[in-house]
Amino acid sequence: MKIVIAPDSYKESLSALEVATAIEQGFREIWPDADYLKLPLADGGEGTVEAMVEATAGRIVHVEVTGPLGHRVNAFYGLSGDARSAFIEMAAASGLEQVPPAQRDPLKTTSWGTGELIRHALDAGVEHIIIGIGGSATNDGGAGMVQALGARLRDAQGNDIAQGGIGLENTRQH
Repeated sequence: MKIVIAPDSYKESLSALEVATAIEQGFREIWPDADYLKLPLADGGEGTVEAMVEATAGRIVHVEVTGPLGHRVNAFYGLSGDARSAFIEMAAASGLEQVPPAQRDPLKTTSWGTGELIRHALDAGVEHIIIGIGGSATNDGGAGMVQALGARLRDAQGNDIAQGGIGLENTRQH
């Protein structure tokens, strides 16, 4: 018998791979001789990088970046086995799990750290970048991300806008 196990992650609990492994362990108690195939899935949020790395025999790269509240956080992205593709999940650098519930305010949080992950992957020489945008703690429309990559977003007086969604209302075209 062949059993395919293809779960998504359990939010704020287990990654898709951890869920698949737990299911396999339980099934093996009943069907020890079955052939098991674990296919962790992801919807673009938490667990996306892990699923893509697993599928491509890749590896995880750890990077310190700017978190959604502006503090330094430990984040990560994935590289495919051939190192030509990077897998980035916004949740790793700019995600809800990085922000305590009492401080969750999308007008004050930034996607800057996701841009730093993109820059790191580009500097590593990747040819393709796949970004999962689920699990984000920000509504800045990617403004922080592009600012981290060097874009200048300015207000009517020509000043750089503030980080976070709050700065978007002052953005003007020059």
